[in-house]
Amino acid sequence: MPPAITIERHILETQRAYPGATGDFSALLYDIAFAAKIISSSVNKAGLVDIMGLTGDENVQGELVQKLDELANNTIYKALDHTGRLCCMASEENEGIIEIPQRFKCGKYVLAFDPLDGSSNIDANVSIGTIFSIFHKVSSAERGTLEDCLQQGRKQVAGGYIIYGSSTMMVYTAGNGVHGFTLDPSIGEFLLSHPNIKTPQRGNIYSCNEGNYAKWENGIQKYIDYVKTPDKASGRPYKSRYIGSLVADFHRNLLYGGIFLYPPDKSNPLGKLRLLYEANPLAFIVEQAGGAASDGQQDILDKTARELHERTPLYIGSYEDVRDIESFLNGTRS
Repeated sequence: MPPAITIERHILETQRAYPGATGDFSALLYDIAFAAKIISSSVNKAGLVDIMGLTGDENVQGELVQKLDELANNTIYKALDHTGRLCCMASEENEGIIEIPQRFKCGKYVLAFDPLDGSSNIDANVSIGTIFSIFHKVSSAERGTLEDCLQQGRKQVAGGYIIYGSSTMMVYTAGNGVHGFTLDPSIGEFLLSHPNIKTPQRGNIYSCNEGNYAKWENGIQKYIDYVKTPDKASGRPYKSRYIGSLVADFHRNLLYGGIFLYPPDKSNPLGKLRLLYEANPLAFIVEQAGGAASDGQQDILDKTARELHERTPLYIGSYEDVRDIESFLNGTRS
């Protein structure tokens, strides 16, 4: 039986490939894993303690805040604000950048995160998750500025997510492949369970809120009609699978192949998902796994956010499936 490889050991062994590394980045990843353990423990107690339901507040997105959203946001902040590894943070739940308290030293990294994606599903015991993105600090300001957060996706140092489901998994990339770790609750450690994840070049799953079909542009409607049309030679019809939790839908398709799509519609003409801390990190992961991510016109990682909570259309998954949908959107297929 091969030895169990903890996430800490994996991070440290990867660090050894970079002789000039200070260890700050490795420690930052482990800090995120620590916060994930706390959130996982809280999620597993949902229904037993008073952490379900709404707080009564709205976040900057105009969305009702779940108690677990607030708990996850505070957990990540408190796990990372004092470490001296970050110059600032950005969260879905906060309107502006999150400053590091004056009493703590600042570092050379920036963290952007969605503390609890899909939290509206928690009452139904549906898988939810945390998504995060890490950048190098680029401004000269000691404590970070908006400039440090609004960087092109390709400049990410790392991107990852934690999925809280039947088991808790942390999946991340630092530009050297995609690796997945499953939390063993008996010892409280993330163990390497999915080394060097590769997604199929083409899948047979499409994931979208098909109830919005009438609101979508013609190219999207034609693509959905296409994947539902039987054709044995190309593996159609595709199977429809949609959980309504971005992390859960993405995670399934990353492993099995397929495409997740959240197009713009009449209610959300710019798209609904956020570029900085949802689309960017997942795009980094999927490209490292051999897939693709697009807004329909360009790769997600080629975009530069102009504001913290900028929204984007998102088509993400198996490489050939993403290129197919682009061809329907640009009119080269009909």
